[in-house]
Amino acid sequence: MSEDESTPSQYPRRWLDRIAQVLSGEPRDRDDLLEVLRDAHDRGLMDADGLAMIEGVLHVSELQARDIMIPRSQVTVLPRDMPPREMLPTVVRTGYSRFPVTGESRDDVIGILLAKDMLRCFMEEGEDFRPREVLRPPMFIPESKRLDALLKLFREARNHMSIVVDEYGGLAGIVTIEDVIEQIVGDIDDEHDYNEDTAILTHDDGSSIVKALTPVEDFNEHFGLELPDDEFDTIGGLVAGRLGHVPHRDEVLELDGLTVKVVRADKRRVHLLKVYRAERDGAPTDGTGAG
Repeated sequence: MSEDESTPSQYPRRWLDRIAQVLSGEPRDRDDLLEVLRDAHDRGLMDADGLAMIEGVLHVSELQARDIMIPRSQVTVLPRDMPPREMLPTVVRTGYSRFPVTGESRDDVIGILLAKDMLRCFMEEGEDFRPREVLRPPMFIPESKRLDALLKLFREARNHMSIVVDEYGGLAGIVTIEDVIEQIVGDIDDEHDYNEDTAILTHDDGSSIVKALTPVEDFNEHFGLELPDDEFDTIGGLVAGRLGHVPHRDEVLELDGLTVKVVRADKRRVHLLKVYRAERDGAPTDGTGAG
C-alpha cells in the first residue's frame, strides 16, 4: 500500500478533524462552509429550502446594488408639477406602491410618493390635494452598495425603496427591499405569478397572464386571432419581433386588437405578458415603468 492511500483507521481521524473545525466556528473559507452545509442537507439535518436560503444569504454579501437594480430606463417617475388627476392613471395602470417624484429633471429625485397616501388624500381633498405635502424622504445609495449592508439600512430606516445614483449623482435605478429579499428566498409571488404548468391564466377582469413560451398557435386559439406562426414559434418571440428588440418590463404593444404588456423580462428574453382588449381601459400603446 502506498503512503498516499488511506487506511480504515484514518477515517475516524478525518471526521474528528472536520467536526473539530466546524465546532471551532472557523471554516477555512466559504467553500468549506458550503460543503459542511450541503453535507448537513445530505444527512437530513437541513431541508432543501433551508439550504437554499442560507446559500442566498451568503450570495447576497457578494452582490451590489448595480447587480439587481431596476435600471433608469424602466423606472416610472412622477413629475412634481403633474396634477394629481393626471398621476392617477399611471398609479392604477402600473399597480406599484411607491413612485420616485422628480423636480427639475429625471435625475432630480425629491421624494417618494406612496400610492396609499396619494389615493387617501385624493379621496379626502380631491383636486386640492398637493402630492409634495405627503412625500417621503428618498434614500440614496451608490451603485456599489453591498446588498447585505443595504438590507440592514432598509431595516434601520424602515424604508422599502432606495434610489441608486451614479458617480455624477444622477438616477441610475432603484432597488426595493423585495428585490433584496428575493435574492435570499427566491421570487416572491405577486399578482403576476401563476402555476408554471399554466400557459394562459385569465383573471376575473378579463385580462390574462400569458407565459412568453406559449406557442403562437395556442395563443391564437385562446384569443381567437390569426397571428402568423411561420417566423416565430412562441408569442414572446413574436412580440420581440414586432418591437424589433428584446422587450423590457412594462413595454406595451398593440397586437390585432389586444394590448400586450410585458410584466416580467430580463436582458435576454421576455418571460410573462399581460394581455387584455385594447379598449378595456384606454391603455397607452407604449410605456415603461418600475417601482
